[in-house]
Amino acid sequence: MTTTLWLESFIQAVGELPLWFKAAFAAFVLGGSLLVEVAMPNRRLEYTSWWSHARVNLTLLLFTLIITTAFGGLLAGVTDWGESNQFGLLYLANLPLWAELVIAIMALDVMAQYVAHILLHKFRPLWRLHVVHHSDTSVDVTTGTRHHPFDFIVRELFALATIVALGIPLAFYALYRLITLPFTYFVHANIALPETVDRILSLVFVTPNMHKFHHHFELPWTDSNYGSVFSIWDRIFGTYVRDNIDHIRFGLNTLAGEPVGKLRFLLAVPFDPNLKRNSDLDKSPEHL
Repeated sequence: MTTTLWLESFIQAVGELPLWFKAAFAAFVLGGSLLVEVAMPNRRLEYTSWWSHARVNLTLLLFTLIITTAFGGLLAGVTDWGESNQFGLLYLANLPLWAELVIAIMALDVMAQYVAHILLHKFRPLWRLHVVHHSDTSVDVTTGTRHHPFDFIVRELFALATIVALGIPLAFYALYRLITLPFTYFVHANIALPETVDRILSLVFVTPNMHKFHHHFELPWTDSNYGSVFSIWDRIFGTYVRDNIDHIRFGLNTLAGEPVGKLRFLLAVPFDPNLKRNSDLDKSPEHL
């Protein structure tokens, strides 16, 4: 079998993976990251109760799974339409399959993750959604699942726009989502990765030590290291930060003393006009 045929078969197989397999893969990666976190923790986290912390984050994951399922049907329809009408830049370029796949993965990473992530920080209404993720004062593997439902919808809309503009096949997107899963959990995990190893890996990929600066409680580190899979976007666009990881303190200064471990609070905080902290949340991060 030639390389092209093998790649075609592989991509087709990824595109046909059942939902249960994707869910099982996510559970496997989450569980594996948790085991590594227990075996080699980076720091002692101040849990009132580990399970209470994890339960809130994993409940938010359920919302994400519902949204993912709903978007799956929409994406299938959009990509079928794009293929039928040969709509998108990839159809115009007529490149080899491997080149189309590389371009699709890189485009999804820079647009649906890096650019979308920056806007979640810089655009005030979106930042009010994204504070849910940053409110975690004990960043661990479950923090990777801690997203307000509307935060996740924003990212999916950016993915949808990228898919339509480039004419990205659904199987390409499915593969990219599988790639992001290990990074989502691993980079948030409370793992003591040797600094030298982390620095070498971060030349190309987002790493645990690198991403922890993004969860620091105050600027300028909060507005840095936006990447999801590849660190190159942060390096190219000047948003890469590196310092002593022992100086990192998790959470947000504007939510100090608030019940950030309560699900009802996290779902309501972007919208409740009666919450006193909203005078701060209405400001973009550089004013926090």
